[in-house]
Amino acid sequence: MRRTVFNEDHEAFRETLRAFIEAEVVPVYDDWFAAGQAPREFYYKLGELGIFGINVPEEFGGAGMDSHKFEAVLYEETARAGVQFGGSGVHVLLALPYINMLATDEQKKRYLPKFVTGEEMWAIAMTEPGTGSDLAGMKSTAKLSEDGTHYVLNGAKTFITGGVHADKVIVCARTAAPMAEDRRHGISLFAVDTKSEGYSVGRKLDKLGLRTSDTAELAFVDVKVPVEDLLGEENKGFSYLGHNLASERWGIAYGAYAQAAAAVRFATQYVRERTVFGKPVAHFQNTKFELAACQAEVDAAEAVADRATEALDAGELTPAEAASAKLFCTEVAHRVIDRCLQLHGGYGYMNEYPIARLYADNRVNRIYGGTSEVMKMIIAKNMGL
Repeated sequence: MRRTVFNEDHEAFRETLRAFIEAEVVPVYDDWFAAGQAPREFYYKLGELGIFGINVPEEFGGAGMDSHKFEAVLYEETARAGVQFGGSGVHVLLALPYINMLATDEQKKRYLPKFVTGEEMWAIAMTEPGTGSDLAGMKSTAKLSEDGTHYVLNGAKTFITGGVHADKVIVCARTAAPMAEDRRHGISLFAVDTKSEGYSVGRKLDKLGLRTSDTAELAFVDVKVPVEDLLGEENKGFSYLGHNLASERWGIAYGAYAQAAAAVRFATQYVRERTVFGKPVAHFQNTKFELAACQAEVDAAEAVADRATEALDAGELTPAEAASAKLFCTEVAHRVIDRCLQLHGGYGYMNEYPIARLYADNRVNRIYGGTSEVMKMIIAKNMGL
């Protein structure tokens, strides 16, 4: 089936990106994997390539695009090569939408030029120990000083992707107590400088997958945050978080589809080369049937991912549709990658093979951005159940 989601500009970007990955990432990726993170200087290269500025307005140094299709190409090409771009995904997919949506012109002038170049890497800190999907239960606080010049931030966050290398972090904290009738009230968002006194990075967490993406614990002890770094209005943070969840879940869905497609590619290559009982593994009927079934699932996920992309670009992707896309694509990826690893036999369990790393990387897709169980709750509610 012919895809219509991409045009000539997207395909030109794909060629440039593929060449960049082959030259700058593939040769050193094993070193990144062993170190547990991409080097900080790599993000400057992404800035030079223009990755960070695609959706940044031109007046602040970006390309001024209003589309997620270039991000979609990025998901496909990194998955195809069996690599990750460290923790940079959160910089663009998660942090930038909040800056574009909430920052004043004065804030954008301060934030975005260095965002585009990679001089300042951004992360977002929502999750706390004990509060994952239930963001309304967060305990971190930000109290306005008596002279009204700054907030005093206290608390802790965990599972913060990009947290080790981050220069700025969008921190969610309580500026007011929750109301009895609305637990979500009282949350605000702040752009926090990681060089601030009282800000500290704890453990770099040892994850099952996404090994090149630094993930950390953060702590705040009487951190002074200037009032000029409040994003949006005070106490309205939860509604802002909900507004951007659709694009976040789209990204997870699309990334999962891309991983599933890459798994079929890896397995197809492997079974053609691997010989068992004097024949290539590809010659056995079971192999053909397994890969055919996987390809059919990938085709379906591609259609769902493409439809969600078009809806997101048109500003029409609803929370329920985003939840449905995430649920379907991540579950497909889970099944497909597992079956493709099985076709590799024992070698599929070795980290030197991309299918093994893909298996571990993919597992978190059904957890972060809202678990599969939470997605089902959202979909069911939209069905009137």
